[in-house]
Amino acid sequence: MTVLLLATLDTKGTEAAFLRDRLLELGVKVRLVDTGCLGTPAVTADITREKFYSLGPAPLEDLVEAADRGRAITAATESARALAVAELATGSLQGVIGIGGSAGTTIATTAMRALPLGVPKLMVSTLASGPVRPWVGDADLMMLNSVVDILGLNRISRSVLDSAARAMAGLATLAPAPASSDDRKLVAATMFGVTTPCIERARQGLEEAGFEVLVFHATGNGGQAMESLIADGLISGVLDITTTELADEQVGGILSAGPDRLTAAGRTGVPQVISVGATDMVNFGPRKDIPSQFADRLFYEHNPTVTLMRTTVEENRRLGREIAEKAAMSTGPTTLMLPLKGVSAIDGDGQPFDDPEARDALFTAIRDFRGTADLLELPHHVNDPEFADAAVRRLIDSINRKGALT
Repeated sequence: MTVLLLATLDTKGTEAAFLRDRLLELGVKVRLVDTGCLGTPAVTADITREKFYSLGPAPLEDLVEAADRGRAITAATESARALAVAELATGSLQGVIGIGGSAGTTIATTAMRALPLGVPKLMVSTLASGPVRPWVGDADLMMLNSVVDILGLNRISRSVLDSAARAMAGLATLAPAPASSDDRKLVAATMFGVTTPCIERARQGLEEAGFEVLVFHATGNGGQAMESLIADGLISGVLDITTTELADEQVGGILSAGPDRLTAAGRTGVPQVISVGATDMVNFGPRKDIPSQFADRLFYEHNPTVTLMRTTVEENRRLGREIAEKAAMSTGPTTLMLPLKGVSAIDGDGQPFDDPEARDALFTAIRDFRGTADLLELPHHVNDPEFADAAVRRLIDSINRKGALT
């Protein structure tokens, strides 16, 4: 069993050698991979750059001749992905660890994201103290802040790299927890702070009915992770109450899950109940960081680091159409549920985002473009117990009907 250590050995060779040696001292077998291209390696790799780049779209000699850093990094990411998949297939891969700045982080984390849940993944990066979603994605990937730049060994870098070695040694060599023998069907549910009461009650109802519930925080990464697990065939039903990430994708907020949000269940035929939780808002950071084109909009300061912006009538119309059209393309049992008295904790009678006209635009578009998807309209708020209970009943019925047909 072996851990892969990925680094550009022309710029990070000394540091990579230190990390490799510490891992060996801790009893971990290591294969050092040179992902560099344009400079001269400082140490000898177990997997040379020639072999590494042969796994990708362009041989090393072509990249050296082109001397194009961007092209080399792109080729390296493809090679890293291919290497990770190939090593996993041998059955001997214990984990992947990488060190680097922006290029090294991009390359190594591409390999890590290609691996399944549970394979240890640790990235020592100069980028780890900032927003890390572009590199982590929806993987169980840990990032360790390098504190100082990864350029030479000093008392700080030695300490950080030693911590990384000890962490990976523990992940790679300590016996994992026994695999769960739980054979309950998995249900995925989406939640935001402003839809928490709904999902808490729904989770309780689903668990009482014998399901195991995975709740995903609708912060962009959460929606992406859920879509991936659905696509991988692990989910039996989806309670997609909180579709707020679509608003961020359409309007330009910071919590988008990308254009493929709300597609995996429909594409794979997984039963789903879809609602419009928190589509009244687009998410931004601190008020001072909101783009100037939104200056005249209605805002609500959720906390000092999160500012919510009310979606407009026209934005709700577009959101409703997108939700309805994606539901209409579903190949499995699909129900659209509309909470007519409000879609979030701050959208309802007397609340800061109460806007009947915007809600009506959202609901009307869903009615008009839903195709053959079932539609259930309830005279409740999204956080009313009656709404959660109805959603649970409809999802369980859909899962049972799906099971009876297969």
